[in-house]
Amino acid sequence: MRYETIPPCWEKFHPPAGGPLKTDNFNSMKEEISIKSSIDELPVLAGKIEALGEKWDLPMPLTMNLNLVLEEAISNIVFYAFPDKAEQQTVNIDINYEKGEIEIVIKDNGIPFDPTAKEKPDIDLPADQRPIGGLGIFLITKIMDSVNYKRDNDKNILILKKKI
Repeated sequence: MRYETIPPCWEKFHPPAGGPLKTDNFNSMKEEISIKSSIDELPVLAGKIEALGEKWDLPMPLTMNLNLVLEEAISNIVFYAFPDKAEQQTVNIDINYEKGEIEIVIKDNGIPFDPTAKEKPDIDLPADQRPIGGLGIFLITKIMDSVNYKRDNDKNILILKKKI
């Protein structure tokens, strides 16, 4: 059996044993998820990410980090992108695996907001002296390898990448 199509993390967590892979195509995989812009959707999304982690056989710490990143990003959209009628809006999440990298693309049609332009919080200050907000985006930038934003066709597009 050849292991050319196995992602780099595979052998670290699953040494070759000659058994079949859980998926036929580790070179390129894609999952599309659409949720309503509602805090109630976060557990639904978390379940979908856990299922995806199992389907793609991702290490549990990576799956947990992806869930945390998505919870932070989606929470920002729910609370700030739609001042009115948030629950009537849809957030689209595309998750791609290709060549040892996971890319998450989050799209919403809320008010324009570039989280990458936000000033980084001063984490050296005591918690009671820090302004409220900004830690979620900071956390996303610490977990992911790259965080990019663009506005296209009246949509916020957040692109998150993580090498595995």
